[in-house]
Amino acid sequence: MTTIDLNADLGEGFGIYRLPQEPELLDLVTSANIACGGHAGDPIVMRETVALAQARGVAIGAHPGYPDREGFGRRELGASPAEVAALVITQVGALAAVCAAAGARLRYVKPHGALYNRLARDWPAATAVAEAIFAVDPALLLLGLDGSLMIRAAEDVGLRGVREAFVDRGYLPDGSLVPRGEAGALLDDPDLVAERALRMVAEHHVVAIDGTRRLLHPESLCTHGDGPHAALLVRAVRQRLEGAGIGIAPFAR
Repeated sequence: MTTIDLNADLGEGFGIYRLPQEPELLDLVTSANIACGGHAGDPIVMRETVALAQARGVAIGAHPGYPDREGFGRRELGASPAEVAALVITQVGALAAVCAAAGARLRYVKPHGALYNRLARDWPAATAVAEAIFAVDPALLLLGLDGSLMIRAAEDVGLRGVREAFVDRGYLPDGSLVPRGEAGALLDDPDLVAERALRMVAEHHVVAIDGTRRLLHPESLCTHGDGPHAALLVRAVRQRLEGAGIGIAPFAR
């Protein structure tokens, strides 16, 4: 049977603020990218989210981002590769410690926002981050954009790179994501998103905003957990995939 992982960005609250749809999302996804205190998250939220994921058998991943809470990690800060590596080590290490204290296992790393987009195209930064993750734990996987430099860098340093595609984001013809704020960047129609997910898995392509097809071979499909309709979208995707005979299972086993 063909299987696919469903992941979402979670643990992106802080203080008394929590994203209300997160418990429902954790009932639907198979992998949780948990914020590590950079763009969002704090020690309490990290512990709570790890416990919720662990109770549901959801694979736990670290979701490090630029330390930019005001911009939610979606602004490029221009840090050097060495600075980026240091912030990834610090944030991944923090979540790894939370997991260890809970008797859970950290399985993978997925960078967030502007950092993710940079690592998809910036070879020195992608290599620095891959080397940093390997130094923390060579058994960790690196979840990144299908076809990007991030995946190549992971494999070059000895990590397993895991390819993902985005069901709720528009694509440019070169396989990169449409920048937020531009037309077609965000998708929120459950039927459209579910059909798109099925094409990604069964037909190995996505239709870019210019109508051309981009080949994909994703091992995981992402829905952004901070979107107002995130749970609705993931539920529609899961139902469409399972209805087509596609299994839903974590890539990290």
